[in-house]
Amino acid sequence: MPRRVSDLPPGLPPAGTPAIRPAVPRAAWVALGVVYVLWGSTYLANRLIIVDVRPLLLSGVRFLVGGTLLALVVVVVARRRAFRMTRAQLATTVLSGLLLPAWGNGIVTLGQQQVSSGLAALLIAVVPLYIVVLRALTGDRPRAATLVGVAVGVAGLALLLLSGGTGGSGGTVGSEWWGPWLTLLAGIGWASGTFATTRLPVPANPFALAAVQMLVGGAVLLAISLGTGDRLEVAAVSSVAWWAWAYLSVVVTLGAFSAYAYALAALPVSTVATYAYVNPVIAVLLGVLVVGERFSLLQLVGGAVVLAAVVMVMAAERRTSRERQGPLAPSTP
Repeated sequence: MPRRVSDLPPGLPPAGTPAIRPAVPRAAWVALGVVYVLWGSTYLANRLIIVDVRPLLLSGVRFLVGGTLLALVVVVVARRRAFRMTRAQLATTVLSGLLLPAWGNGIVTLGQQQVSSGLAALLIAVVPLYIVVLRALTGDRPRAATLVGVAVGVAGLALLLLSGGTGGSGGTVGSEWWGPWLTLLAGIGWASGTFATTRLPVPANPFALAAVQMLVGGAVLLAISLGTGDRLEVAAVSSVAWWAWAYLSVVVTLGAFSAYAYALAALPVSTVATYAYVNPVIAVLLGVLVVGERFSLLQLVGGAVVLAAVVMVMAAERRTSRERQGPLAPSTP
């Protein structure tokens, strides 16, 4: 991972001398804002597309197009050597491609048929809490404050699940009870894939890793979609869906990943990691303003509790690791 300009140089300053950190360029804050908006808008874009396009077909094409474009950029900038991988690195890349874009994002689009885009984002916001649980299961001993944050998150999830689809807007098809549970299942895939890439060998170039992940996930999703009978009725796809599809495949893929990498290189990791609880807020606001989604009081309270829990966990982890672990996990690529 590239060094952050906020890192202090090696060596200790003279006694009594305050640590001087280089000024953060304004472009870094702009890049972080781009991450907030682009990743936060993914759920709304999904909702606009799945009205006319089958969910897995949407995701499969999106990731194949986005992965191909990102791979071309990597080849131009870093040459083909960026894709050189050992067998272990290739195995991790394929596994994370199955868990992240295929399982994580693919199932999210299925869930959005039954839950609103804002509610889906709030449910996926618990991914950092899942990762804490996975770390605990593999031998880590979380701080007491981290465990309290996870417990608060579970309470927020309970409120969201109890609310179901009642009192607020549902998905593009309906508001079946299993919609939120399917979305939570998607979050488990995303958390597992993120956790795996922090424990297993990965390629040195993170953009090459992301490109291959998307190509693997896109190929799997498209194969499942076509194998189950999904077909694209071109004439039935609205212009809004086409634009949203292009936006996801090109702008979000290239723009968000590039902005994220730049922000991570220029800002403290703990600052960049705030996307984990800003993105759901952006998703909720866009859902309300653009497509008129409504939320019950119970859903709003549950969402607020979940976001508070994520803030608590990330603050506790930051104090523990002093930013060694990096950001916990994006809510969407």
